[in-house]
Amino acid sequence: MTAPLPSVVTAVALLVGLATLVATGSWRRALRVLLDLLTAAGLLRLTGDQGWTQLAGAAAIVAVRTALWRVVVATTPPGGTGRSVVRRGRARCGADDHALP
Repeated sequence: MTAPLPSVVTAVALLVGLATLVATGSWRRALRVLLDLLTAAGLLRLTGDQGWTQLAGAAAIVAVRTALWRVVVATTPPGGTGRSVVRRGRARCGADDHALP
């Protein structure tokens, strides 16, 4: 029962990552979703065959995910999103605001 499950989760991860990219337009968010689901698929592989090779594979997936996300976060410009901030002009004064003490 669990043998095809990691492959299904891997395929779903690719589809959900692409859908996230299309829906939100944010490649960072899509990458985060993709990496999380690929980590889940790697951990699901451990339920079938519990050998050192499978454990090393899951550890490698987690290490790549962590390293890749740190690079993405480190290259994020100050302000967070990387989008330009809309600046608005000064607030307009009311008619009687100039008579303040």
